[in-house]
Amino acid sequence: MRRQILALALLAVCTGLPAAALAQAVSLLGEGGIFGAGSALVPVRHAPPVMQDAPDTDEGAGPSLFAGREGASLFAPGTPRAERMRMREGRNGLGHGPAGLRLSGTSAFFAASVRDLIARAEAGSKGYDAVQHGARIPPPRRPTEMSIAEIYAWIKATPRQPHAIGRYQFIPSTLRRLVNELGIDERTRFSPEVQDRLADLLLEEAGMGAFLAGSIDRRSFMNNLAKIWAGFPNSSGKSHYHGYAGNRATMTWAQFSAKIDSIFPG
Repeated sequence: MRRQILALALLAVCTGLPAAALAQAVSLLGEGGIFGAGSALVPVRHAPPVMQDAPDTDEGAGPSLFAGREGASLFAPGTPRAERMRMREGRNGLGHGPAGLRLSGTSAFFAASVRDLIARAEAGSKGYDAVQHGARIPPPRRPTEMSIAEIYAWIKATPRQPHAIGRYQFIPSTLRRLVNELGIDERTRFSPEVQDRLADLLLEEAGMGAFLAGSIDRRSFMNNLAKIWAGFPNSSGKSHYHGYAGNRATMTWAQFSAKIDSIFPG
């Protein structure tokens, strides 16, 4: 306790903040506080990644497949998610919530390259306007011409059919979760930019930031991607969801590995 009091006083001197304010912050962090070994300053919540080609369901996916890998972030290494989610921007309808997640530099290049690979495995020639081929009743217009609210309305009006949509084949439960997490207004058009932003959040959940930081290896990152996008094979050579609702890998493990090597040389 004496050590904590001394450290608190030192923080107050260095930061200029009142000691009472720092004491309140420490009390909010729990028994370990900022002085406890291994404790995080801000807890990080990892939403569970959801297979993009799964049958539509509103049920939760259970605990995160990638829990415990919050040490690196695709968006801002070292920045807690709670702090990132307070960021905002005022363009393209994305400023109606915590959507201020923009990539730059090498992170943006790598993310764009991986997104191109996902599109090859999932969307085919339709790209951003792709709709799962099993949908008997397609959307009334091209997905990129529709608002997110209109896509939700199409999903509600056409039950008992697959609804995977867009370049990254978002299923309804995943689409809603990502839109809510980024705080995107439902009136926003389902544009290529919006789809890319949603996919980037899935890439973070797959551990791409951790992979770039060296916290996980290439094989683990590839298997994580395969747990989200059924078109990718895992290290067994088959889709992680092979045979489930007709899913299969659209490329071999060797092809997948070669593509990842070309994106991340060395």
